[in-house]
Amino acid sequence: MNSFFIVLGIALWVILAFWPAVMARKKGYSFALFLITALFLSWIISMIVVLFLEDKTETDEQRADDKAVDAILDREEHQR
Repeated sequence: MNSFFIVLGIALWVILAFWPAVMARKKGYSFALFLITALFLSWIISMIVVLFLEDKTETDEQRADDKAVDAILDREEHQR
Protein backbone atom coordinates (compact mmCIF):
# COMPACT_ATOMS: atom_id res chain seq x y z
CA MET A 1 0.00 0.00 0.00
CA ASN A 2 2.82 2.44 0.82
CA SER A 3 4.51 1.83 -2.53
CA PHE A 4 1.26 2.80 -4.28
CA PHE A 5 1.32 6.23 -2.65
CA ILE A 6 5.03 6.68 -3.42
CA VAL A 7 4.43 5.91 -7.10
CA LEU A 8 1.36 8.16 -7.12
CA GLY A 9 3.36 11.01 -5.54
CA ILE A 10 6.20 10.66 -8.05
CA ALA A 11 3.75 10.53 -10.97
CA LEU A 12 1.99 13.66 -9.70
CA TRP A 13 5.33 15.46 -9.26
CA VAL A 14 6.36 14.62 -12.85
CA ILE A 15 3.00 15.73 -14.24
CA LEU A 16 3.14 19.02 -12.33
CA ALA A 17 6.74 19.59 -13.51
CA PHE A 18 5.47 19.87 -17.07
CA TRP A 19 3.32 22.89 -16.19
CA PRO A 20 6.12 25.48 -15.73
CA ALA A 21 8.09 23.88 -18.59
CA VAL A 22 5.21 24.41 -21.01
CA MET A 23 4.71 27.98 -19.80
CA ALA A 24 8.44 28.66 -20.28
CA ARG A 25 8.31 27.28 -23.83
CA LYS A 26 5.37 29.60 -24.63
CA LYS A 27 7.44 32.54 -23.40
CA GLY A 28 10.40 31.55 -25.58
CA TYR A 29 12.58 29.79 -23.01
CA SER A 30 14.01 26.27 -22.89
CA PHE A 31 11.42 23.58 -22.20
CA ALA A 32 14.08 21.05 -21.15
CA LEU A 33 15.83 23.43 -18.75
CA PHE A 34 12.63 24.26 -16.92
CA LEU A 35 11.48 20.64 -16.89
CA ILE A 36 14.75 19.56 -15.28
CA THR A 37 14.58 22.46 -12.82
CA ALA A 38 11.00 21.58 -11.92
CA LEU A 39 11.79 17.90 -11.47
CA PHE A 40 14.89 18.27 -9.32
CA LEU A 41 14.40 21.60 -7.57
CA SER A 42 10.68 22.23 -7.29
CA TRP A 43 7.88 22.75 -9.74
CA ILE A 44 6.50 25.51 -7.50
CA ILE A 45 9.77 27.47 -7.57
CA SER A 46 10.03 26.94 -11.33
CA MET A 47 6.48 28.24 -11.78
CA ILE A 48 7.25 31.38 -9.78
CA VAL A 49 10.38 32.00 -11.87
CA VAL A 50 8.46 31.51 -15.13
CA LEU A 51 5.73 33.91 -14.04
CA PHE A 52 8.29 36.68 -13.54
CA LEU A 53 10.18 36.07 -16.80
CA GLU A 54 9.79 38.47 -19.69
CA ASP A 55 8.05 37.10 -22.77
CA LYS A 56 10.70 36.72 -25.49
CA THR A 57 8.08 36.10 -28.17
CA GLU A 58 6.42 39.49 -27.69
CA THR A 59 7.15 41.94 -30.53
CA ASP A 60 8.01 45.63 -30.20
CA GLU A 61 4.63 46.47 -31.72
CA GLN A 62 2.81 44.47 -29.04
CA ARG A 63 4.84 46.22 -26.31
CA ALA A 64 3.98 49.63 -27.81
CA ASP A 65 0.29 48.69 -27.93
CA ASP A 66 0.40 47.63 -24.29
CA LYS A 67 2.02 50.91 -23.27
CA ALA A 68 -0.59 52.88 -25.22
CA VAL A 69 -3.44 51.02 -23.51
CA ASP A 70 -1.82 51.56 -20.11
CA ALA A 71 -1.48 55.29 -20.82
CA ILE A 72 -5.17 55.54 -21.79
CA LEU A 73 -6.25 53.65 -18.68
CA ASP A 74 -4.07 55.89 -16.49
CA ARG A 75 -5.63 59.03 -18.02
CA GLU A 76 -9.14 57.70 -17.46
CA GLU A 77 -8.29 56.78 -13.89
CA HIS A 78 -6.92 60.26 -13.11
CA GLN A 79 -9.99 61.95 -14.59
CA ARG A 80 -12.30 60.29 -12.08
